[in-house]
Amino acid sequence: MNSFLTYLKSIFTSESELHQQPSLKGKAKVDDLLNTLIAEKKLPGLAITVRKQGEEVFQKGYGFADIEANIKVDPKRTVFRIASVSKNIAATALAQMVKENGIDLDASLYDYVPYFPKKEYDFTIRQLANHTAGIRGYKGMEYGLNQPFSIKESLRIFKDDDLLFKPGTDYHYNSFDWVLISLAMQEASGVSFENYVREKVLLPMGLLNTFGEPIESDKIEIDEEVAGHMATFYSRRKSGFRKAMPVNNHYKLAGGGYLSTSEDIANFGQAYLKDGILKDKVISEFLTAEKIGGKSTYYGLGWQVSLDASGRSYFGHVGNGVGGYSNLFIYPKEEMVFSILTNCTNPRIQDVLDAAVNTFLVDSQ
Repeated sequence: MNSFLTYLKSIFTSESELHQQPSLKGKAKVDDLLNTLIAEKKLPGLAITVRKQGEEVFQKGYGFADIEANIKVDPKRTVFRIASVSKNIAATALAQMVKENGIDLDASLYDYVPYFPKKEYDFTIRQLANHTAGIRGYKGMEYGLNQPFSIKESLRIFKDDDLLFKPGTDYHYNSFDWVLISLAMQEASGVSFENYVREKVLLPMGLLNTFGEPIESDKIEIDEEVAGHMATFYSRRKSGFRKAMPVNNHYKLAGGGYLSTSEDIANFGQAYLKDGILKDKVISEFLTAEKIGGKSTYYGLGWQVSLDASGRSYFGHVGNGVGGYSNLFIYPKEEMVFSILTNCTNPRIQDVLDAAVNTFLVDSQ
């Protein structure tokens, strides 16, 4: 029986598992795991930055930012799409606006966006932020939309659809929730969402290599040196990697439209581990998972709030977008931050990334 189970396991074991060297530990094991992803062509490039107790303990680039040009990934400079890790940035900006009494989490969306078509039920900013408002997710090719919509113009995509359920009774993760939040923030402040985030989050935190995708893809208004380090975005096919389809993510900046480096995202995560931040009443509210029917959704306000496979508490986000896949994990007890960015659509490597993170956590005990 045991030999049969061993045989079955050998069939379903991934190439990555077969190539791992069990004798390796710590950084050497992580290096082996991530190098194997590149060697097996699971993804074109990856950047990782790990911080512990405020100090950088590991940072490295793997593979290529641009395959054709033979440009290697630089974890300090290569700029990736961060996909839904953008929600963490947007949530930080929303928390700041709440602190400034510029927006009320428990107010109706219609208090700020009265022109959004009325639904059967009212819903609040808080319910949008924790994905319990009942707004639908993507349909068809909306995931890869390539239209130069402003945030307000993008309402045409989903504004006429019914809610999926009565707000507060269920959970449905989607990025349109954060489109509505970003629009409410614009209306409440009189400042564009992008400028508000830049002034209240990116500049104060020193995130100089983090910016939103422009409404016109050929007009990236950032430092020329930073623009020169943009990764090429790829999708994986059986025949290899090819450039990802063109998309325009400007309208969903808050839900998945930011770009950054692994170093910037690690520094962003580190800011949440500074003295007193997690005890702040507003921040604590954002980092508390919502419950539906007494069961946790493992999601706060723009943040995944959960336990890993070993029962350790963390918050952050996994992001998947066209030409980009991202991880931001913040472990408050261990005082560790993990930032992992890649330039490939849904490479299906989360198990390997989890193993890498776990290796660091075990090694830190």
